[in-house]
Amino acid sequence: MANEDKYGVGRRKTAVAQAYLKRGTGLITVNGRALEEYFPTPSTRIELMKPLVTIKEEKRFDVRIRASGGGLSGQAGAASLAIARALNQTLPEQRGALKKAGLLRRDPRKRERKKPGQPGARKRFQFSKR
Repeated sequence: MANEDKYGVGRRKTAVAQAYLKRGTGLITVNGRALEEYFPTPSTRIELMKPLVTIKEEKRFDVRIRASGGGLSGQAGAASLAIARALNQTLPEQRGALKKAGLLRRDPRKRERKKPGQPGARKRFQFSKR
């Protein structure tokens, strides 16, 4: 951990991700596994890579991600924010591009709580007139 350049934390729904950035060849590992192995669907990989693709630095940094909580989609979103925050520290001149793409903003959407006396957050029991 001591040889990493920068570090960022990202959250999405109930997922939390820490990203460690260091100069390298573009190797990305998530929880000690390869990116393709941890995120099998292309959409999650694209979401995670957004900050690096936006500033065109996919092959310049090695990224090590620790993700926990939530599902794969939430973890990918959290990792994306973590990478963007770490890049913002490493390359402050790229802040404008990251900000314009909306990558430095945390997604505030969360699961709505279940209400008492009902089967779900918004669902209601079937109405019977008679």
